Amino acid sequence: MPNIILSDTSASVSELKKNPMATVNAGDGFPVAILNRNQPAFYCVPAELYERLLESLDDQELVKLVAERKNQPLVEVDLDSYL
Repeated sequence: MPNIILSDTSASVSELKKNPMATVNAGDGFPVAILNRNQPAFYCVPAELYERLLESLDDQELVKLVAERKNQPLVEVDLDSYL
């Protein structure tokens, strides 16, 4: 059965076991598809890219929240009264 590999670089599980950092570095900062018996098993994502992905997802959630609340009435709050 054919599979779509969403990465320009791929490596086998055996290659990953032999030298994990070389496998990560082979992607030049992009994900590396890890294959098990020539089938994609998972993607090895560098830490910096993973952090950027999480930040982007968080930003999307905030945009959604702002869009939901944009028509709500404003409420005046005196912050000094809470001190």
